[in-house]
Parts: sequence; structure tokens; C-alpha cells
Amino acid sequence: MILYLKVLHLTFAFTWFAALFYLPRLFVYHSQSEDALSISRFKTMERKLYRGIMTPSALLTLVFGLWITALSWVDYVASTWFWCKVGCVLFLFGYHGFCGRMVRTFSNDQNTRTHKFYRVFNEVPIVFLLIILTLVIVKPF
Repeated sequence: MILYLKVLHLTFAFTWFAALFYLPRLFVYHSQSEDALSISRFKTMERKLYRGIMTPSALLTLVFGLWITALSWVDYVASTWFWCKVGCVLFLFGYHGFCGRMVRTFSNDQNTRTHKFYRVFNEVPIVFLLIILTLVIVKPF
């Protein structure tokens, strides 16, 4: 059963990360847009991605991750790599929430950041993905 839970956990984690990569990219393009049609289109895309894909994927990643953790608690509780992963995941949930704040900022036409900010912001999830994968696969400590 645990292997099926891992498949579901990873499937939703991949989907969540795809959205974590794509939404800030939309912010880059949105921040450079000047015509009303493009701005309206980006607002719609951002809202649908955040509410329809990103948030449900994050929640399902969390549900299946907690389920796996509950079934393997004895193995994980004393593992430093596990607690480092939990810290990274908590950071990603904060990043996710910040993305939601930016979706609202753009929807209210209140963005003050440049496309350069969003280009850097867009790279944050890859750093955490690399850390999490290293922790889970290599288990360095």
C-alpha cells in the first residue's frame, strides 16, 4: 500500500512543482504586458492555475505525504534528512502562499515589481526541489 501512496504523493508533487515553476513565469509576462487584452488573459490564467491546479496539488501532496509519514513514523522520526525535508516543504508552502498574494496583487492591478524580480523569484522552487530530492534519495544525514 505504501508504494501506491508514494506514487500518488509524487504525482501531485510533480504537478505542484509544475505550477510553482509556471505561475511565476506568467508573472514575468504579465508584468511586461501593457494592453488590456493581455492583462485580462494573464489574470485569468494566473487565477485558474493557482486555484484549479496549484492549490489542489499542494494539498494532495500534503495529504499523501502525511499519510506516508504516519505509516512510517518510526523510521522517520529520528532521521535528520526527514526533518530538513519537512522544513523545505514548509518553506514551499510559504512560497505558494506568497504566489497567491501576487495573484491577488495582479488581479487588483497593484503590481509594483519588475519582470526582473519575477525572473529571479521563478528560480526559487528549483533550488528547493534539488535540496528535497537530495535529502530523500541520498539521505546525507
